[in-house]
Amino acid sequence: MQYTTSPDPSAQLGLEPLVLLPGMMCDARVFAPQIVALSAYLPVTVAPLLGGDRIEAIAAHILNMLPERFALAGLSMGGIIALEILRRAPDRVSRLCLMDTTPLAETPAQAAEREPMIVAARTGRLEEMLAKALPADCLAPGPGRLEVLNTVRQMGMHLGSDLFVAQSRALQRRMDQQGVARRCHVPTLILCGEYDRLTPVKRHEFLADLIPHAELEVISGAGHLPVLEQPEAVNRALLQWLLRAPEAAHQA
Repeated sequence: MQYTTSPDPSAQLGLEPLVLLPGMMCDARVFAPQIVALSAYLPVTVAPLLGGDRIEAIAAHILNMLPERFALAGLSMGGIIALEILRRAPDRVSRLCLMDTTPLAETPAQAAEREPMIVAARTGRLEEMLAKALPADCLAPGPGRLEVLNTVRQMGMHLGSDLFVAQSRALQRRMDQQGVARRCHVPTLILCGEYDRLTPVKRHEFLADLIPHAELEVISGAGHLPVLEQPEAVNRALLQWLLRAPEAAHQA
């Protein structure tokens, strides 16, 4: 399958390196369509969410591997890490894209719900917990849903139960990042799927309102993983964001 963006060939000139941060228990496969389409125009890196069981530790680990300045796009848990990277190194982030994510901390009830999942993953039930973490109805209905779920399962089983536990702990303990969002003044794209039940559209409208002059893009026919569900639409949105003039983020 081909994934295109159909940009002007000159669009590749002057673009910053792009760093992609995947969701929980995902690897570079979740961004395969974006890597294929965008790597023709700029350097593309997928940074694994490794480095510990706290968001701060993961962000610090990733920052040590990144170029001095970069465009940053995070999906789901990757969006949470992206906000922490922005908090720690705002001068290094040239533009920001947050996809199907949230700036909010977990409520005590949400954090408590992770405990039995952590125990189950440790005792040989990782595949079951991966399915519970991303229910089918969080993706758009249609024939492509099963293929996406199978890809998610394969990534998660490859990454293993230890990482599931570490990432679950990090999500449990994460801080509220609304203040970080309010202080963001780089070109920002908020992107989400219309069928996302984990982080609904209203959550992204709220997030877009927090960030000065952020643009909101709702992807039709997609749920929590639009990068795989509707890759062509996501690729177009990402390219437009990458080409957006930096000064546009500061205009009233």
